[in-house]
Amino acid sequence: MDAKQLYTTLKKIQEPKGCYFNDDLENMTLPLLDSLLTNKERYGHMACPCRLASGDFEQDRDIVCPCEYREPDMKEYGACFCGLYVTKEWAAGSIEHKTVPERRPVEKVMAALGLGD
Repeated sequence: MDAKQLYTTLKKIQEPKGCYFNDDLENMTLPLLDSLLTNKERYGHMACPCRLASGDFEQDRDIVCPCEYREPDMKEYGACFCGLYVTKEWAAGSIEHKTVPERRPVEKVMAALGLGD
């Protein structure tokens, strides 16, 4: 599977949920999808390419795309942390595009670095 095939597959699943891909396909969406495929090959799961993954599925579960932070990010900012998924309003430019802050707890980031418990 390549990024374009993943795009086509996920678009059918995510759009009915109100989650649209960023319309900057060449500079944003397809490179992020390609990175998800790289992480799948590397770790066996599609860990978010914008965060540190440990490679352990249980430790990375919260950042497997779509991550558990996507819904609150999209609700508050209209986009997920990566900017891969956006709301219809964000895509239309009817809400301000703000930087989405990291919601992942510090202890999970430290664990991904091998510095946790």
